[in-house]
Amino acid sequence: MKRNVLYPGTFDPITYGHIDLIKKALKIVDTVIVAVSESNNKDYLFDVNERLLIVKNALYRDLKMKPKEVKIISFNSLTTDLCKKMNSRIILRGLRAVSDFEYEFQLAGMNRKLNNNIETIFLMSDIENQIISSKFVKEIIQLNGDIKNFTTKSTIKALKDKYA
Repeated sequence: MKRNVLYPGTFDPITYGHIDLIKKALKIVDTVIVAVSESNNKDYLFDVNERLLIVKNALYRDLKMKPKEVKIISFNSLTTDLCKKMNSRIILRGLRAVSDFEYEFQLAGMNRKLNNNIETIFLMSDIENQIISSKFVKEIIQLNGDIKNFTTKSTIKALKDKYA
């Protein structure tokens, strides 16, 4: 049986921290489903269609990942409902620092209460990617800083175009 993991997030924009988790997850599952949130609970720099395109360009074009190993979708539902729809019993979440743990622990507990057949796994990106956040990437590019160590070429172009 194929093992799918659902990796939900805003990906506004995708960074090497996100990509590191995708690569690590592919070592233990067959398919990573990158699920880009359509939620209106946050102020996004990019709308959902732009974020989908940025993720697709970063993963398929820049990094040459295969669509059969990494699927990219958008969603506007409970993560547990999406797991059922996508035939995944695993949710992937990333941890950068101890400060992430409390929120992620609560989120995993709520998802478990909603569907006790779903497990959440936590992965950490490599040390050089643990400091990267989408928020910092946006702030650095806004101030004309260099973000080539934080995200892919096509993502950098999308950010520069947005702030031009």
